[in-house]
Formats: sequence, structure tokens, C-alpha cells
Amino acid sequence: MSNHNSLPPRSPLSSTPPSNGGSQAKLGLVPTNNVTTSDGVTVRARIDPTLTVADVVRQLCVNLKIKGSPSDFALRDEFHELVTNDNLRKKIKAKLDLKLVNAPNKEGREIAERLQARDQKTMRLTLYTLQRYIRENEFASEFINYDGVAQLVDIIFTSQGNTLAYALTAMQNLMELDYGWASLDEAFIFRVVQVLSSPQSLINVCRPATAILKKLVEADPSDAPGLQVGSSKGAPAVIPGSVYHYGFTIVFEQMRKEKSLLETIVNRLGSADTAMAQYSMMLINSLLSHANDVRWEEFIAEMERFNMRKAVVRLMSQHMVEDLTSSILDFQANMLKVTYRKKSTPVNVEDQPSHVADLNYIWNHSKLIQEVDENGQQLKWRKLGFDTEDIELEFNDVGILGLECLKRFVERDPDFSKMVLEQLSRPAERRCPIAKASNEVVELLSEHWAIFAPGYSTTTTFQPFFLDFYKVHALATNFFLRMWSESGAASGDFVRVVALVRSQVKVALHSENVRAWHEVEHDFLKCEYRAVRDRQMKELEKEDDLLSKIPVRNLRAKIFKESYEFVRQQRTQCLLQGAWFVIALPGNAPQPRDSRRPSKPWRFVRLDNSLKYLHYIDSAVKFPVRGGLEDLPDRIEIAAISKIATGTCVPPPNVLRDHNDLPPTSPLAPSPLSFSLLSIHEEQGSLADLIAADQSRWADWTDGLNLLRKDGGHVASDETAGFVQVLTEIGLKIKLLDLSGEMVEIPSGLTAGSPPPNTDFFFSELI
Repeated sequence: MSNHNSLPPRSPLSSTPPSNGGSQAKLGLVPTNNVTTSDGVTVRARIDPTLTVADVVRQLCVNLKIKGSPSDFALRDEFHELVTNDNLRKKIKAKLDLKLVNAPNKEGREIAERLQARDQKTMRLTLYTLQRYIRENEFASEFINYDGVAQLVDIIFTSQGNTLAYALTAMQNLMELDYGWASLDEAFIFRVVQVLSSPQSLINVCRPATAILKKLVEADPSDAPGLQVGSSKGAPAVIPGSVYHYGFTIVFEQMRKEKSLLETIVNRLGSADTAMAQYSMMLINSLLSHANDVRWEEFIAEMERFNMRKAVVRLMSQHMVEDLTSSILDFQANMLKVTYRKKSTPVNVEDQPSHVADLNYIWNHSKLIQEVDENGQQLKWRKLGFDTEDIELEFNDVGILGLECLKRFVERDPDFSKMVLEQLSRPAERRCPIAKASNEVVELLSEHWAIFAPGYSTTTTFQPFFLDFYKVHALATNFFLRMWSESGAASGDFVRVVALVRSQVKVALHSENVRAWHEVEHDFLKCEYRAVRDRQMKELEKEDDLLSKIPVRNLRAKIFKESYEFVRQQRTQCLLQGAWFVIALPGNAPQPRDSRRPSKPWRFVRLDNSLKYLHYIDSAVKFPVRGGLEDLPDRIEIAAISKIATGTCVPPPNVLRDHNDLPPTSPLAPSPLSFSLLSIHEEQGSLADLIAADQSRWADWTDGLNLLRKDGGHVASDETAGFVQVLTEIGLKIKLLDLSGEMVEIPSGLTAGSPPPNTDFFFSELI
């Protein structure tokens, strides 16, 4: 660097003080940057982009006669982002204002020391600076080494108001790193729980507190980087010093100490602050997706007690729903897991007092008296419509989901005992088996909502009726009883009535994202038997009765799971291969004043093999990108993405129209093939705004990115959902051809024989 009176032609770094004269105009002809020192001195510098940042800083220190070692200084841009060797060229070309500031390691030491001093006059400013820089590795390492984390934790314990908000936000940002916060103990977690459970806590306090709990839930040993799924049958070992030693159990143990916490979180879903509602929704999704066997049933029961489902259904109809769409779809996917888990969890009267309590509730409200039949056997559960007295066997196919549905059905009907007595007053062959009908309705609803396996959901729309599963079950069960009576059914007609109810379920619950609840009630309560029968007969002409048999339904569930997994892997492979996109403008961004084509309108994006980062490069033209990541200098962390918003971006001027491989669209209207990667930090907004070349690439990437997320990813495109369904149907038909070609008779169900009286037997080998 030369002084401002002499600019040598070969100087890699030249500067001059700002001026209103002709010299400044001449300098404007070449790329220059304003550089401001900590003393407030500003110079205009022409920086050689081939230099390293260390060389630039060294020459600035020499030319500006700044005392101290150049290693104690660094450059930041006007947005406080650290200038590195990777982004120096970009910032020079953009002519961004730069600042000569303390190096990150020096700043980290000084802030740790200032926190220890506890100067209340400068505390907020120090914390504000900390929350901005703590994500940087050099800063964080030095801050951690100088006991900064312990000081920050102490401030969180002792502060209130905005000071607490800044401290919690700094901790939230620190937790984006995979190190430095492994020392957080149960006392700290409980402090965050207390802050979050207090109705008096400010919104700007609750947001980071919610994010911290979410991060702790996801810091489970099974989520540690590098751990291969399915690589170990047992629980993964905790690596000493790793931050991945928390998880659901540790967090929920502290949550249980504050009984009002879950209720408060649910109530905050109705907050007028959209970000607060979204943070609460994301925490709930993380808890649901990470809940383990130890406290699972207790946690789900608490959620049900505070009407979590109803709160989400209300969100679906509110004005801010667009910002919460991704989180709501995640919640639906998680509730599908919960429902499947309940359905596959057997009723256990020996070890589960809650199951016994539910059964006693059902029996007591029937107001029946236990008797003995003509064979001297107990006559109790058969009076309610079960086939046997083995209550665990009766709920074998529907698990505790069936038990809970029957209990809720009894709760909703104050005349349940009269209903039971009415059936018992009829001849035995004319009685409707109420309990058996209830279980069959559970199976029909599970089939309708594809509750086949945990973690496999292809819905792309809201399902408010699914979230009201118990209410729909009660309506459908009453419909079953009415069809039984109106059709004059006898004991041999059970399958026929089941077919009627299946037909009505399809009609009543279709297009549930746009239908009103009163329409569903009308379809179940007012539809006459003759109309249902006529429609069902027409459906039988088009459908194969074989598909409704239980073994075939189970086969469909198995193939559905395989198809879903296949499509998920295909989407991930697309991300690993990479693709070109147009860099879009956010929908709310001001339109450019001119229509000039952007200098670099294209971006190539590729997922790395660790599935943790999206690497990319911006370019003026598309070019062949080599395998690997060498050509992709920039990256976005997957964990920093809160959601994938779709249809939110507009194309830049004069880009799409020049390429036949991209769809035409208005420059002012959002492209249907656009998507945005929104940051977990609201102030950062979108991390990337892109437009795909076609519908298939858009579906590959939006669904692929959604399914990578830890807190319950979901399918967002009809194309992906359609692929899963088509593969399932094709696979099912191929399997059935094997059977039908051999003329194998498929039974409607299989009944297990009685167990051997002793163990004195062996299995013979087939020859």
C-alpha cells in the first residue's frame, strides 16, 4: 500500500483518503473499497484480489501506522461478516465497505474477559456482539478457552429482560457448533425450562430458550455425526467431550419438573408472533420425533391432555399459516408415527395399570354384570361384542390405539349403556358386536390415512380430520351401528357392513384440507343405507374384493414402506449428484430498477456425502462440474435450514427467457418451481432462493431436503407422493399375480390355533 499522494502502478494495495475532488472520480473507475479503522479513519483502497486476507491486513497496518501485531486484526464487511480468503474476491467486486477490527481470536478473549468483569453499563453491548460472532470457529474457540461459556451460563442464571434475551441468543448461536457446550448440565436445562414456562417471559426471551431446548433434544448420541444408521443394535456410545450426550430423556426429565411447561408451549402456538409460534411448533416436532420408550407414553398423554392436536388444527385456518406450513406437515408426519406406534403397542393387563384403568372405565360405563355362560366360562367382554374373553388377543391388531378409541367412544356417548343393553335384548345372531365394530373402524381409518409404518407419510396437504382421529372414529362407529340396524344384518354379515363403512369413509373424508367438519358429520349421520349400498355396489364393479382382505392390506403396508424408502433414497441421490438452478429474487424483494441480466444468474448445488452441507458455486454460465466438492467453494449447513418454502421467489430479469430448458414465467410473479431455504435465525431470512429447471428437479430437491431434516421431514410435492403410490400399486399387483396365477385362495383372516400344552415337541425338517 502506498500513501494517498503516490499510487505506484504495481502496488497490490493502494489507498487514498476520501475526497470530493477529481482524484476520487478517477479512483471510481476501478474497484475500490472503503476501509474504516477502529479509530474512525476511513480510506479508499484498491485491493488486489489475489492477495490473502493476512497480506491485506498486514499492508493496511503498515500504511496506516497501526500499532500492534497484524495478526491481532481482521477485516469485516458492513454486515459484520468476517472477510476470509474464500470470500475476499466477492466482497472486493461488490465494493462493500470494510472495517479493520480485532481478529476473531483476540475479540473472543476480550469478550470473555468483559463478561467476567460484569460491567452492567456495557453488558448488553458485549452480549450483542457475542451473539453476532459466536458462530465463527476462531472466535468461539478462544471464547471457550477463556472460560467464556461458564460466564455466559452464569449470566443466563442471574439476568432478566433484554440482557437475558441477548445471553440466550448467544447460547443458541454457540449451539450451532458441534463443540463448546458439552458442559451444559441439568441445572442449566432446568433454568431454560423455567424461563420458557413463565407466562411473563418476553417473546425475545422465549424464542432462543425454545431453540436451545430443541437443540438439546436433537443432541442425542444416535444423531452424532458419522454414526451410520443401523450400524449398532444397542444404544450408541457417548464420545467423551461430545455435545451429543443429551437427547429427549435428559430434557424431558427437567421438563417434568415444571408441570405448566407443555401447556405453555401449546398455548404459544396461538401467539400473534408468527416466529414464536413456529419456534414452539419446531420444539414440539423435535420432542415427538425423538421421544424414546422410557417416557414416550407419558409424554404423548401430556400432549393429548393439553389438546395439542386441536391447537394445530386451529393454526391451519389462521392467516399466518403460510409461514407454518412446513412445521404443520412435520407435525402431521410425527402424529402418524405416534398413531402407528399406538396401533402396534399391545394391550398389557399384567404390567400396564393405565391399560387396566381404561378397560375398567369401559366396563363400568356399560353397567353390565359379569356372568358365567352355559359352559361355566366367564361371560364379560363377549357381552360388549368381542369374540373371546382374551382381551389382549382382541386388541392384538389395533393395540392401545384401539383401546383408546373405544374408551373415547364410551366417553362421548352418555347413553353407551343403553346402546349395549339394546343389542343384548336382540337375538344373539342379530346383535351388532360393538367392541369388534370399534376395532374394525380403527383398521379402516388406518387404511384410509395410510398408517402403515413409522416415519412414512406422503401427504402434501393439511389433514385436520386425521388430527381428530378419535372424533372421526366415534362418528364412523356410530355409522357402523346404524348400517347394521338399517340393513337388518346378522352375525354372518359383519364383512358386508364393514364394506359399507369403508365406502362411506372414503366419501366422508375426501379432500379434507378443504372440507368443513359439519360436512363430515352430515355424511356419517344423515346418509341413508340405500344410498350407501347403491354406491358401494357400483364401486365393487370397478374394484377387486381381494384388495380389502386383511392379508392383502398387510402386504400393501409392507410394499408401501419399501416404495417410500426407495423414493427417499432416490431423492437423496439426486442431491448428491447436484443440479443447476437459477438464483431467484425473494418474492418480497424490491424489483430492480433496470432489466439488466445479473452477472452470475446460475448456481450449481450439491450435497456432500456426510449429508450435512450443501456446497455450491455461482456462475455466469452453466459448465460441466466435476465430481466431488473441489469446484464448489461455498456451502450451506443443512442444520441451519428451518424449512423449505416453495413458490416464493421471482426470476431475475432476462434469464429464464434466454433458455429453452426453463419454463416461462412473469418476472413479477413467483415461479411455481421456486423454493427458498429459510434460516433458523429469523434475522438472516433466506439462505438461498432458487428456481428449478423443471417439475421433477423441483420435487427431487424440495422433498429431498425436507426428508434430511431431523425434526420430522415430510413430502411436499404431489409428484413424490404419486411415485410412492404408483410403486406400491405396481408392487402389490405383481405380488398378487404370483398368488392368483397359482389359484391360491387368500383368506380374509388367519386364526392362530391353541398353543401346545407343553414344550415336549420339535419341528420336523422338510425333505
